[in-house]
Amino acid sequence: MAKAIRFHECGGPEVFRLEEVVLADPGPGEARIRQMACGINFIDVYQRNGLYKVPLPSGAGNEGAGVVEAVGQGVTHLRPGDRVAYAGGPVGAYAEARNVPADRLCRLPEGLSFEQGAAMMLKGMTVQYLVRRTYRVQPGDTVLFHAASGGVGLIACQWLKALGAKVIGTAGSDEKCELARQHGADHCINYRTEDFVERVKALTFGLGVPVVYDSVGKDTFMGSIQCLRPFGLMVSFGNASGPVPPFEPGLLAQHGSLYFTRPTLYSHTAKREDLDEISKDLFDIVLSGKVKIEINHRYPLTDAAKAHADLEARRTTGASVLIP
Repeated sequence: MAKAIRFHECGGPEVFRLEEVVLADPGPGEARIRQMACGINFIDVYQRNGLYKVPLPSGAGNEGAGVVEAVGQGVTHLRPGDRVAYAGGPVGAYAEARNVPADRLCRLPEGLSFEQGAAMMLKGMTVQYLVRRTYRVQPGDTVLFHAASGGVGLIACQWLKALGAKVIGTAGSDEKCELARQHGADHCINYRTEDFVERVKALTFGLGVPVVYDSVGKDTFMGSIQCLRPFGLMVSFGNASGPVPPFEPGLLAQHGSLYFTRPTLYSHTAKREDLDEISKDLFDIVLSGKVKIEINHRYPLTDAAKAHADLEARRTTGASVLIP
């Protein structure tokens, strides 16, 4: 038996329940992990509130780190005692222990803590595919990154700076803007007190930026489109304020033959070789010291509902983890 956070209906954080679940021996291709830390991400919120559909009843959470306790038939690349971290696979990371498809597990290098592993996999691999695959940022590029003080944003600011980019961030308070600047943003716009479109145009001398990374969604979509230069790329990778409303493709033409994409980490890591490449790139840059993984909020597993309430109310910065 193991304790896990589960929900039987979609809704607010109050739908979470702490339950005892039966933990079977790992099946073929699986590994059982004793989890030391669980990452908290907005995708967890979307699954809980029903924006992203999951079969009910369901576990919660998509990211974790811990120690392999046992492996199932056919698993040869892992053994009991290995330190591992993961993002993706079946929902259910908010748990003391669980079985996970072994091909989703990455060995956690020495020098990285379990908390760092749980806080960096989903967010850090997201940044990797955004800045190295979706739009391959080059030295001298000016980019706009929304929610720059969040878990993904703080990693992105550091990584973009390491790539030689000029980073314009947005955040919801002066304090959050200062945090983004401390992590590499050249400019950070408080969208509650400034018009970010006008400020981006001023900072780029009216030209706009070649790429916008937008995880906010509904509230920033139109403004993001207006910040792009002709032939620029709109990267919509989240919906913190709600989903982007339907729009006519002609909108992209009106603003300069723009490109639009809605990528996901799961597409980019579906093949094991891609998961290995993306995770190695992440581990390397963190171990180099160019990107630091900072856990600013820790909650016991029993406080998963409070953790979600804080995340949705924008009371968090950087990464948050649950400790089983």
